[in-house]
Amino acid sequence: MRAMGLQGAVRGKKYKTTVADDGAARPANLVKRNFTASRPNEPCVADLTYGATWRGFVFVALVIDVFACMIVGWRASGPLRTGLALDALEQALWARPGTDYLVHHSDSGVRYVSICYTERLAEAGIEPSV
Repeated sequence: MRAMGLQGAVRGKKYKTTVADDGAARPANLVKRNFTASRPNEPCVADLTYGATWRGFVFVALVIDVFACMIVGWRASGPLRTGLALDALEQALWARPGTDYLVHHSDSGVRYVSICYTERLAEAGIEPSV
């Protein structure tokens, strides 16, 4: 399609879910795009996405265990709440309590590098990675 100068139809409003502060300090990238694991809870990845419904957009925060290829924490919300990602993390911590040397990898969005989120990772003994 690109070679022919064509593109798909875009309907509705587009949202930007990753808003990074380039001046803020952020954790190192410990995963380096190697999304493999030799045991459960070794790395987990987190992301925030959205989808259109008949009533508007729904935002979903996910925490995925890379070893099991399984969603271990998630939350959905109509409005993009600040605690959405933290709620998904809390569910993941409840579902998978063994966090010995767990690396949590996410994008550099403000929800994942916020004070509340990074403090919760530290309380649980989880190493952040961006």
